[in-house]
Amino acid sequence: MNPLVESTNALKLGLFCTNGTGASQTLAPERHTSPSWERSVRTAQAAEAAGFETVVPFARWKGYPENRPEHSSGMVMDPFTWAAGIAASTQRIGVLATSHAPTLHPIVAAKQAATIDLISGGRFALNVVGGWNRPELEMFGAPLREHDERYDHLQEWLTVLRRLWTETEEFDFHGRFFDVLGGVSQPKPVQTRVPIMNAGGSPRGMRFAAEHADLCFVIVQSEDEAAIRAQVEGYKQMARREFGREVQVWTHTVVVQRDTDAEAAAYLRRVSVEQEDTESVDAWMRLQGAEAQLMPPEVLAIMRQRMAAGAGGFPLAGTPDTIAERLETLSAAGIDGALLTWIDYDSGLADFIRDVLPLLVKAGIRA
Repeated sequence: MNPLVESTNALKLGLFCTNGTGASQTLAPERHTSPSWERSVRTAQAAEAAGFETVVPFARWKGYPENRPEHSSGMVMDPFTWAAGIAASTQRIGVLATSHAPTLHPIVAAKQAATIDLISGGRFALNVVGGWNRPELEMFGAPLREHDERYDHLQEWLTVLRRLWTETEEFDFHGRFFDVLGGVSQPKPVQTRVPIMNAGGSPRGMRFAAEHADLCFVIVQSEDEAAIRAQVEGYKQMARREFGREVQVWTHTVVVQRDTDAEAAAYLRRVSVEQEDTESVDAWMRLQGAEAQLMPPEVLAIMRQRMAAGAGGFPLAGTPDTIAERLETLSAAGIDGALLTWIDYDSGLADFIRDVLPLLVKAGIRA
């Protein structure tokens, strides 16, 4: 049973970015400075024991600052082999891998994914990404395609992948980006349909996710419940109206739990502003190109702070009550799942399970 699709919790929960140094770009001394397999297993098993639905790794092949191969932002374990290990170390929690389509042929991805699905007993899902980071793609000799063309490529990549997962006879495929002669992949996944996650923020990206993904990943752009609901419903209505599909909408968050809201806000500011890894955030902003340059200064400042704190995640900063209330707001706005990140995953996850999770059960959004 894959808890990503079988769970009846109104708000599903998962861990995010535990295959690297974390989601933050901070110089805070308590940050993780290198990946840890032991921490990956420890937090996945703790999340599983608490009833979380999934653990999601990210894919990164090169750190953000140029000519800094030792920078911590590039210290990321391969998501497929990592997911296989997590699948073997757990029994119930869902396990994802993340694939940048230009860096991996769909024939290879099909067999890797099916293998992890077998290891997990049908708990696997795949997060597919069209690719956006030019230096990473250039390292593979893959072009950074025009924005909409990236989704054309990703759609063809996913078409080949799904045929390999489901068809029992060899097939030929001649597309714009792929030529496959006698395509076949064995063994097949345990699941009849492996769930797909995709994060599409642009109109073309949203359309791709609404048509092809089961889990649509969004960056929440407001703290107002009505505005969040409008963003979420845009996805869900497009999927229903244009493609006759029901989709889940997920987001990611950065959690800062303290005894008072003021303490949490002060800590969040310290790690994301005062101790910002400016070299890394500046490099990330350059990779965003013209889009970042056109932002109003106040929006740019918020974006920088969120990136430094946790890859742009929705901030959950405050007391356990405040964090629970903010998660209730996300759920009431239609968010189906939240991926959680911390500066320090061990202590942060333990505090969340002890103090926040019971409040979510009391609120009726977790069993």
